[in-house]
Amino acid sequence: MIKANVVVEFPKWKKKVYNPEKYLRKKLDKLKKILKLKNKNLEFSILLTNNAKMKKLNNQFRKKNKITDVLSFPLKYITKNNIYIGDIAVSFEIINKRSRISNFNYEFDKMWIHGYLHLAGYDHKKNKDYKKMNKKELLILNYLNK
Repeated sequence: MIKANVVVEFPKWKKKVYNPEKYLRKKLDKLKKILKLKNKNLEFSILLTNNAKMKKLNNQFRKKNKITDVLSFPLKYITKNNIYIGDIAVSFEIINKRSRISNFNYEFDKMWIHGYLHLAGYDHKKNKDYKKMNKKELLILNYLNK
């Protein structure tokens, strides 16, 4: 099982994704089927916020004083029944802008999946790692949006 604790900090999110908790729960139910999790209960939190908050978080944690689309904060905390893998933050305005030539839910899926893969240990610092992560992202994105 994969569980997301959803925090909607920026109200405009609910105008585009009516019930973000339910939306992510459905996506995560599908995701667990292709990840083949072996009786692991994974949990993470996702903050649905805006550019101002993303800039603040990016500056605070990465020393980059600029907005960004998604931030991931990996953390492995194991309890008796769960493995907490970290936190993700996603910017509404960036996704909304990208969705003008695409679809809001699709762009949102791209971002939280990207963040989730960072929590799972993927990165894109080297070109070979980028290719590996991008391949996994596309596989998951295509599966979830069938």
